[in-house]
Order: sequence, then C-alpha cells, then structure tokens
Amino acid sequence: MQRMTALFSAALLAAGLMTVQAHAQQEPAQDPAGQPQAQAPAQDFSDDQLQQFADASQEIAVISQEYTERLHAAEDEQTQQEVRMEANDKMVEVVEENGLDVDTFNAIGHAIQQDPELMQRVQQMAEQS
Repeated sequence: MQRMTALFSAALLAAGLMTVQAHAQQEPAQDPAGQPQAQAPAQDFSDDQLQQFADASQEIAVISQEYTERLHAAEDEQTQQEVRMEANDKMVEVVEENGLDVDTFNAIGHAIQQDPELMQRVQQMAEQS
C-alpha cells in the first residue's frame, strides 16, 4: 500500500509537472498536498533516466487525469479502491515500459521537487519528446 501511495503521489506530481512551467514564474513551487516533503538525498540521475522519467510522466499525466475523473464518479469506497488499484497498475506498467523501476521513478520525482534546476531539465526533455 505504501508503494502504491508513493507512485500515486508521483503520478500527481507528474501530472502537475506539465503545468508547473506556467506557474513557475508566478509563485514559488509548493507541494500540492501541502505536506512537507522529506529531503531527498542528492542523487545523480543519467540523462537517459531523466528522459525516461519525462516520457513516463507524460503518459502518467494522461492516466492520472482519466482515473481522477473515474474516481470522482465512483459511487462508493469499494469502487474508488478498485479505480485506485487499476490506475496504480497502469502507472506501474508505464513506468516499467519506459525503462525505469518504480523506486527510481519515485526518487526522480522527489528529487525534482527539491531541485528547481532538475525540474527545469525534465520539463525541457518533456517538451522535446
């Protein structure tokens, strides 16, 4: 369950990643959930990993939007849980199809929250793909 929550959080971050650039000049970056994030240890990710993250993020943004709509339409807790599980499975599949494991995807997601320059690099990669 912890892994699913982390991936779902990363997916929400990924969905936000595509719209952050418009807001970046207007206000400082904040965690969308309003919760303080633990400092991610500084890691060096290869350009390939960052490109894989950018590509997966774009696909996850679409999945996240689709499943968010389905989640809001769900009538009960059981249906909501089923929608979350299905969304999580699809997001894991996208991450793995793009050549990353879930832990690396999440690590990059946390790193870009802490490092505006890294976030900008990933955004540029996403725009070019």
